[in-house]
Amino acid sequence: MPLPFPSSTPRSLCGLGALALLGGFAGPASAEFLEDGSARLEARTLYFNRDFRDGASSNPQGASKREETAQGFILDVRSGFTEGPLGVGVDALGMLGVKLDSSPADSNSGLLPSSGHDPRHSADQYAKAGVAGKLRFSRTQLRYGAMLPDMPLLKYNDGRLLPNMFHGAQLASEEIRDLKFSATRLERYTARDSSDAQDIRLNCKNKRYACDTTGNRFDAYQLDYKVSDDLLLQYAQGGLENVYRQRFVGLLGKRALGGGVASADLRWFDSDDDGAARAGEIDNRALSLLLAYARGGHTFSAGWQRMSGDSSMPYLDGSNPYVANYVQVNDFANAEERSWQLRYDFDLRSVGVPGLSLMARYLNGDHIRLASGGEGKEWERDLEARYVVQTGTFKGLSLRLRNATYRTDYEQWARDVDEVRLIASYNLSIF
Repeated sequence: MPLPFPSSTPRSLCGLGALALLGGFAGPASAEFLEDGSARLEARTLYFNRDFRDGASSNPQGASKREETAQGFILDVRSGFTEGPLGVGVDALGMLGVKLDSSPADSNSGLLPSSGHDPRHSADQYAKAGVAGKLRFSRTQLRYGAMLPDMPLLKYNDGRLLPNMFHGAQLASEEIRDLKFSATRLERYTARDSSDAQDIRLNCKNKRYACDTTGNRFDAYQLDYKVSDDLLLQYAQGGLENVYRQRFVGLLGKRALGGGVASADLRWFDSDDDGAARAGEIDNRALSLLLAYARGGHTFSAGWQRMSGDSSMPYLDGSNPYVANYVQVNDFANAEERSWQLRYDFDLRSVGVPGLSLMARYLNGDHIRLASGGEGKEWERDLEARYVVQTGTFKGLSLRLRNATYRTDYEQWARDVDEVRLIASYNLSIF
């Protein structure tokens, strides 16, 4: 079926993409425009089962289980740039989701939108698309339109069938050696299980903040400085206007050690309310550290995370918080929470089984400040097995099993969960 643009897609966005496309095919410029381009299609089948262990009757949030299966297709087309001092290009994203199995009692898994006539019934299919025009001058690029941002202040979520899309503009420059600067302004986003663009809003996981709290726009400014091949320093600031403002400092380092590689990932956020403070008072500092050592197919990791201040860490709906202890179910980012994790990864290529990898991790959080004045605790255990077919007709097919167990001793909003995700994914390079 055709993939229509969301009804709320700005006409100027589509127009800029069209102008870029026309510019790319103008005369001799078309060679580089096409030859440097690419098109990739991902077919993704996902079975999702989240079992709430407290049942439905004992919790006001309703259903005791979410269980659905769906098929997704993600088309990512990227052009090169036209020749000359000012290069012009265009990128496009098209996504389609199709229901394979769902029931009214177990819907609302995040894979599919609700049908228009009944919120308990999932739609049979849905589609969304976006286009972005882009300009390049020297080592500076400007993009305007749909994008999948991946930066400390905003990392798009891709944890279900289709990813979230954000809409706006981004300027990225690398004119100075080893230094990258970016400025981003976003005003709309299309949720993972929706076809319609909507105002950017604050994530309200477990009712930490009032849901449907929107801001005028999201801004982010970032500097990345490559000290060496083994050390990267990052600084960013921005936030959601009239909701929250945020600063970030990060360090990524690695070093050869004892026949293996040791690495460190340090992240610090400072968040406060902004302007009209539509979500109320926000006061949070988030510090996290992840240390790892890899050798011979084995990787051992340990993480530590600390929240301080009067509130939990704020981040945008449709995004993943960039903290070390954000995992399959939980983010361990409640007010005053302290948490740690242990993780083990094993790549079986090292023992003659290429394509197969295993992961296990355990996280524990405590000292959570509750609205009642008490303290809460929580923990999560994740297991994952992944195999990528190495030869034959299905070479490149990825099969992944993800299992999670989450438990908490406070039940005002958070719920005990057993979760299974089965994901089959195949990427086809079109050109």
